[in-house]
Amino acid sequence: MFRIKQYIKMLLQNILLPFVYRICSRRPVEAGLVIFADAHHAEMPFSMRRMYEAVSGLVTPQSSSVREESGPQVSTSSAREQGGPQVSTSSAREQGGPQIFSSNARDQSGAQVSSPTAREQGELQVSSPSAREQSGSSRDAADGEKNGALRIEMFVTDFDQLSFFAMAKYLLRFMRRYAVAEYVFICDYFLPVSSCRKRPQTKVVQLWHSCGLMKKIAYDTGEDIPKGYRGNMFGNYTYLTLSAEACVPVHEHALRLSREHIRATGISRTDYYFDESWNKQCQENFYRQHPEACGKKIAVWAPTFRGNAAAPRLEGLDAVRHAAAALHEEWYFILKAHPHVDRHDTVSNCTIPTEELLPVADALITDYSSVLFDWLLYQKPSVLFAPDLEDYESARGFYIDYRSIPFPLAQTEEELIRAIQESAQDHPANFCEGAVETGREALSENATVTDHEKTWKDVADADHGKALKNAVDTGRETLSENAMAADQGRTSGQRVYCDMEIAHFRETYVGACDGHATERILELIGLG
Repeated sequence: MFRIKQYIKMLLQNILLPFVYRICSRRPVEAGLVIFADAHHAEMPFSMRRMYEAVSGLVTPQSSSVREESGPQVSTSSAREQGGPQVSTSSAREQGGPQIFSSNARDQSGAQVSSPTAREQGELQVSSPSAREQSGSSRDAADGEKNGALRIEMFVTDFDQLSFFAMAKYLLRFMRRYAVAEYVFICDYFLPVSSCRKRPQTKVVQLWHSCGLMKKIAYDTGEDIPKGYRGNMFGNYTYLTLSAEACVPVHEHALRLSREHIRATGISRTDYYFDESWNKQCQENFYRQHPEACGKKIAVWAPTFRGNAAAPRLEGLDAVRHAAAALHEEWYFILKAHPHVDRHDTVSNCTIPTEELLPVADALITDYSSVLFDWLLYQKPSVLFAPDLEDYESARGFYIDYRSIPFPLAQTEEELIRAIQESAQDHPANFCEGAVETGREALSENATVTDHEKTWKDVADADHGKALKNAVDTGRETLSENAMAADQGRTSGQRVYCDMEIAHFRETYVGACDGHATERILELIGLG
């Protein structure tokens, strides 16, 4: 099924969609037309939400409506009317729980920016505009060319929930609007954007959906794109935005992009993690839904999936459940499987999206998921649980040395339980290999001290007995005190060393994520 879908994509990309774009691009670009598009979620994905709020804040009162061209997307109106956070309640959502929007989605002039209207579950409604809509669209285009007023159109749906004909309608409708758009924002693989020769006046910004570098992606692995695929999956990007400079050359190769189109601006969605109000809302929402977790430490297991989206697999579930049972008195476990896994067999025991659990969690348990890099920004403990590390490494491969990641690695149930228990401390005893090496040195030094003490005892004889014995006792006490001081010093040194390792790792892979990524991206494309 996965390969069949790839062949259908090739047909669409190389024949149908380019033809539609060519016809529709004969019209002039509508200045100020902003499109947000995604084909993997039933409603706006977290990775583009912060940017959507920022662009909505630039919309003028005269053009404050948001036009929906998407699948199911439901938001409550009461919070929006009060100017507070917008909380989505759609049961069609991929993760199933409330999605919290920051209150700055309201534009600064006081104009209310409406979220897309509710759609019936699972149904994509795309229809030809009426005469009135066409007239209004023409007037908007004319006004836009005069004053550049921004207007937002949404093309957000989940292809896996659509029939072939519903998907075809979506694609045709998108290409028609894409052909005249000034700005297009995407955050994941989105074939329609790359299916044609884009006109230069249209700026396409790939916000990207992950930070850092972990498992191989895109053209670097056949699990993402088959070797025989014909067509450029990532063409027409004006900019691909990444979390750090270290990620640029890898994505240049994996996505076959020119470096001039890649910028380490930081990932837009990570701005939420620096927003105290958003973090507080996430915490309050979690404890409303899980009051039984009060008074316990929160562990979130968020693994990636194996295989591909059509046939996903999960590793380590039984071990995690056993660990949760063993540690239940102190820890409250949240299981968050990848959405591809939950679609086939629900594993997750919480409907709150993974990103909204990060402000609440005391420890993150993951494997090869890029959520680890989001988590780095919170500067809290993590455990790498990778029971199939050798197999995964040989089958898919990594961009970094997985074993060098400065968090404890567990591959068995026993190791997982021990690592979680140690994460309850400020710094786990086995936080990094450097600590283990220092521990070995300490053992060696203690052995040397014991040898010296033995020599002292051999020297003591009956003639000098009592006086020398007292000296030996005093020396032993001094050695013991010195050893304790040395151990304390070593522990402190280990913690500093491990903290430095983690800080270096964080700076290397998410160094551009500082709470201002969205602002930088808008400036980059001339909307700042």
